[in-house]
Amino acid sequence: MKDFLEKLQDVETIKDEKQVKLMAPLALAYIGDAIFEVFIRNYLINKSNAGVHQLHKNTVTYVKAKAQAEIVHQLENQLTEDEWGAVKKGRNQKSASAPKNADLIDYKYATGFEALLGYLFYTGRIDRLVEIMEKSVEIINKG
Repeated sequence: MKDFLEKLQDVETIKDEKQVKLMAPLALAYIGDAIFEVFIRNYLINKSNAGVHQLHKNTVTYVKAKAQAEIVHQLENQLTEDEWGAVKKGRNQKSASAPKNADLIDYKYATGFEALLGYLFYTGRIDRLVEIMEKSVEIINKG
């Protein structure tokens, strides 16, 4: 997965810290959501030989707002100040849509989690991005 993420990045993708901090938090969440979804789908496909319907049901367990909010709360003490800042920026954004199947607070923290992933991706911190996603899987599997 790390190789895949590195291949997604070209010279123009990696930005300096200042540029990333100026990006719209919802844009960071947008890419973070996609990265996490691909990570989880790949994890589940490699873990089992389930059909697509079952893979989708299993994927939802990891990517739903409640799960991502739980991940963020469990990781909070392990995040750097800058990483937690990315979470807070994403969490505090006003979304154009209301959550359909989630509590508003969980939805906001999930957006913060996704913004963190986007922040790590755009700053080129792929090792840390993969580490956090792997910890996320452990958190959900324990729960």
